[in-house]
Amino acid sequence: MATFKKLLIPGKIGQVLCLGNLTSPDAYLFLRQLAPDFHAVKGDFDVDPFPSSILFQPQNPQTQPGAHPGHNQHAQHTHHSQQTPAAGATAPLTKVINHGRLRMGMTHGHTLVPPGDADALLIAARQMDVDVLLWSGGSHRFEAYEMEGRFFVNPGTATGAVGTGWWEDGEEVVPSFVLMDREREFTARITTHMADMLATPSKQVQGDVLVVYVYQLKKDPSTGEENVSVEKVSYRKNVEPPDNAAATADGS
Repeated sequence: MATFKKLLIPGKIGQVLCLGNLTSPDAYLFLRQLAPDFHAVKGDFDVDPFPSSILFQPQNPQTQPGAHPGHNQHAQHTHHSQQTPAAGATAPLTKVINHGRLRMGMTHGHTLVPPGDADALLIAARQMDVDVLLWSGGSHRFEAYEMEGRFFVNPGTATGAVGTGWWEDGEEVVPSFVLMDREREFTARITTHMADMLATPSKQVQGDVLVVYVYQLKKDPSTGEENVSVEKVSYRKNVEPPDNAAATADGS
């Protein structure tokens, strides 16, 4: 965790999302000071209550949203409103956050049956009506995949805590956290008119792209040295404008 703390700089992250199991005031306070916008959902091992002096500690007015390696990034292992800093057992089981046209759902996942099951996660995403579902569920293992047009992300565990029943005997947990960045994409579909052989845009397709950067603390098996690796995963949600907008873009 100490290695990750050096990478998470207050004022460089616009939003923090926590998927539950806040087990100490120190962990809560660290996540709260990273960004002015904090959201969390309830896990199965949260500790409450937190001292009011911690819950309502004023935020640094100089903190500005931003991100590295992109803009509007979010640290994935927390999210809570500045006006309602509820955390731990007082947090909701699920939460939906809108970023542009992307609807992002949050759940710890311990209430899903069976836990971590892809079909159960898909049902939860449908019920929450979200494009992206962020979950943990106790596996403490990073996952990111797309299914039926929706995107599912498990950020893993930043502390390296072992998830019972999810790792093979003797297998070491790989600590991880996720930064996310939303981008806007614009593409023009081209139709060729055979009469004059001119290519003109027939319909505009706007898309919201979620770029996920996963940071993992991996150990070299030969030397035992720990190094942080970064991988990038993207999800694109296409949004087609109504027919009248398409006609305007076509010039007709």
